[in-house]
Amino acid sequence: MIKRIKKKSKDQKQSISKRKIIISIAIIFIVFVSVFSLYFLLQFLFNTQYPVVIVISNSMEPSINKGDLLFVKGIYPEDIREGTIENKEGDVIVFDARGLWDDAPEEPIVHRVVSKWYNETTQSWYFYTKGDANFHIDMAIIQEDRIYGVVFGGIPYIGWIKITLIDSGLYPFLIIFLTALIVISMIRDGIKEEDRNEEENNNLNYSIINDDEKLVKSESKES
Repeated sequence: MIKRIKKKSKDQKQSISKRKIIISIAIIFIVFVSVFSLYFLLQFLFNTQYPVVIVISNSMEPSINKGDLLFVKGIYPEDIREGTIENKEGDVIVFDARGLWDDAPEEPIVHRVVSKWYNETTQSWYFYTKGDANFHIDMAIIQEDRIYGVVFGGIPYIGWIKITLIDSGLYPFLIIFLTALIVISMIRDGIKEEDRNEEENNNLNYSIINDDEKLVKSESKES
């Protein structure tokens, strides 16, 4: 009877250990899914492919600094406000410059609209843009289908974390390191739990042996 209780207790503890590992994996999965789900939700709410961008250059200083995290919303091109080079009152837009000039960055560009017009032939809006800190307007005309949206807010400098990791080449290694760290931590916790269970079972066996010896001695004395 005692041995059956001991076996059941060991199985229960092993089951608890496995359950902890499964819960840990589930939590990690939920966190990753939540992050991506939040981004997709922002895409839907802000009506743009890029609801959040990080400024990677100094071209918009002092109004927008490198490393700022910006919030972007999609609007109709006719509603985008134009300004002038002098007054800097035009909307700040986020657009895709890939293919417009030779050294265009892969990341979306954040510049201010200084002029716009509507082409009746193509039935499309076109924009001239300029970085506030740049001396000249951008060399390419931006067509409306390249615009992701208009900047409407942001958080200063928080994007420097990503910029530093990417510029240093550490970003992919950090992802690998964190993933490995989580996996190793779960394995280590599982091993510790197994060792703890084994130690408790050994103590239980030792206690049972002592009880049996005491019982035998007691019976010997009585006889």
